[in-house]
Amino acid sequence: MPVPDSLARGLRRAGWLAGLPALALVWASATLYAAPRIAERLEAEGAAVAAGTATETGEPWLRLTVQGRDLVAAGEAPDAGARAATLFRLAVLEGPRRIVSGVGLVETATPFAWAAIRLGPGRVALEGSRPVEIGRRALEARITGALGPGTSLDDTARAARGAPPDFPSAAAFLAARLSGLAAGGRAALSDTVLSLSGEAVDVPAYEALRAALSEPPAGFSLGRVEILPPRVAQYRFTVEKKASGIVLDGFIPSAADKRAAQEAAQEAAQETAGAAVDDRLVTARGLDPAIDPKGLIAFAFRLAALIQTGRVTFADGAVSVSGDAIDGQAIPDAEALMRDGRPGGVAAGRISLTARPLSPYRVAIRRTPEAVTLTGHVPDVATRERVLDALRPRLFREPILDRTRLADGAPPDLGAALAAAAPLVADLAAGEASVSDRTLTLTGESLYREVAARAPDRLAEALPPGWTGQAAVSARQPAERRDPATCRADFAAALAGADLRFPAGSAVPDPAFYPVLDTLAALAKACPGLRIAVSGPADPAKAAPTPAAGPGEGAHPAAPPEPEPTRIASAAKAAATGKADAKPSGKHDKAEARPDPKGSGKGSTKDAAKRGNPAPQKKPEAAAEEPPQDLPRLRAQAVVEYLLQAGARADQVSVLTDQAPAGAVTFALLP
Repeated sequence: MPVPDSLARGLRRAGWLAGLPALALVWASATLYAAPRIAERLEAEGAAVAAGTATETGEPWLRLTVQGRDLVAAGEAPDAGARAATLFRLAVLEGPRRIVSGVGLVETATPFAWAAIRLGPGRVALEGSRPVEIGRRALEARITGALGPGTSLDDTARAARGAPPDFPSAAAFLAARLSGLAAGGRAALSDTVLSLSGEAVDVPAYEALRAALSEPPAGFSLGRVEILPPRVAQYRFTVEKKASGIVLDGFIPSAADKRAAQEAAQEAAQETAGAAVDDRLVTARGLDPAIDPKGLIAFAFRLAALIQTGRVTFADGAVSVSGDAIDGQAIPDAEALMRDGRPGGVAAGRISLTARPLSPYRVAIRRTPEAVTLTGHVPDVATRERVLDALRPRLFREPILDRTRLADGAPPDLGAALAAAAPLVADLAAGEASVSDRTLTLTGESLYREVAARAPDRLAEALPPGWTGQAAVSARQPAERRDPATCRADFAAALAGADLRFPAGSAVPDPAFYPVLDTLAALAKACPGLRIAVSGPADPAKAAPTPAAGPGEGAHPAAPPEPEPTRIASAAKAAATGKADAKPSGKHDKAEARPDPKGSGKGSTKDAAKRGNPAPQKKPEAAAEEPPQDLPRLRAQAVVEYLLQAGARADQVSVLTDQAPAGAVTFALLP
């Protein structure tokens, strides 16, 4: 029976389908068995050609990889002829289907740049240029040894000339640093400049990186170093005050912030004798970006200033303080500061402070060229005012900064001891008197050897009974010495153009006096034989007429016929009687009320007449054995005392008995 056409066509299709599995088996056999054999044969043939490109290092410059039936050539030929010859040898091989050439030429790299990049755990890429004098495998072995075992390298660096001396050492140094960085970290070299960037994997790695970078290899220097600190989940910062000093602990975002914390700790430690700073801070990220690190540091130390011992802690976004308060006033101060002074982004934590009796009880008077500062505690306002009153008459332009606080527990006679120490501090060029319970210590530097030598005896005599005094005052080195002719010339130059005028009715030197008087005081120190006489002027409206002045009366002090100066000892005696106060005030001192030297003049007569009272009769001049202090004398004394405080000796300055003409202060040199 004949087969229908449709059935015949179906059988033919089924026959083709039946042959497909056999075809797939043939293809798989060729792929699994024939292809590897072809690749092995191509590699063997190519290896023979590559071996012929060996250089002086013993390593061939030609590198071959097989991709199917293709040979991919890479490397840097020493010259164009060597490259052409090598590619020809590859082209005549029978096995490869084609030759893919990536072969370049060895050139001079300027600048010579090389870099290692961490791609991930155990994987590093090398790029840029490597020295042609060093074999690739030799350099890779050196780098792998620095990175650690198990690290794979993706090396695309090209051989080039121009490498700096000792390149392998620098590359190994950079590779070792790379092991402390997370993925994306980069260590690079450009000629002899090393750079490093990336994020540290953890805190120990960050600290190790900073320490290692302080000593780069010989002949190399550090360029751009941008290492991000590691990020921590629980960021904290602590300032702890102990009897032995201040401890900084926790984390800090950057090196600049760490320096700010250290400086604040050093400043706080200076307020306590013998205190030290123990810095345990490590650099790490994790602080809320909304919080200013330096603002947080400053706030923490403001709180720490209110405790004797204890801790200020920032953790979980909030600041808390605990410990022993410096005094009872400190507890409400801490509450107010926590309420109103917190930096943005910082929450208020717990305040747990206890007020205990102060032990030891401390207070200090410190003098610097800029100011006189009182710090520590006093028992009451009266004691504070007693100390300030003892300081004010002895200071001309230094402000007095009162930073004392009130607290119980003061030793007996504290006010008397501080008032006795105030003149000794005022006599110093710089220094302080510090009290710890009933012991007062005077330290510093004096302008004069005599003052420094007498300081221990003066302190012992001034202290109240039951107090112990210790003085360690040194003298400055002697100033320069000038010859007499130079001294006189410098004196004239210092006064050239000077016009020192007092405000009407005042004996307080104006700030415009200071530069001229400072120059004269410095000149007196450089010229021990210089003798300066000062004459104070009267006010123009009250200047007494002198038509019948006798010899020496009303004469200009610059050229007195027979000058008879009244030494500063007389001026001091007059001031001690309360008749005058020639102290120029510092900018924080209040000017004291002075008696009007003209109160018995015309104004008083007119007032009396208006009230219907007869004008008082003048006493005969012969009845006055000693004339009262007048305004010109007060002004001269104020200038003289300024010069003494500025460093002139007592035997170098004096007040002339003759009154200067109305107007400016006048100076004269005495023989």
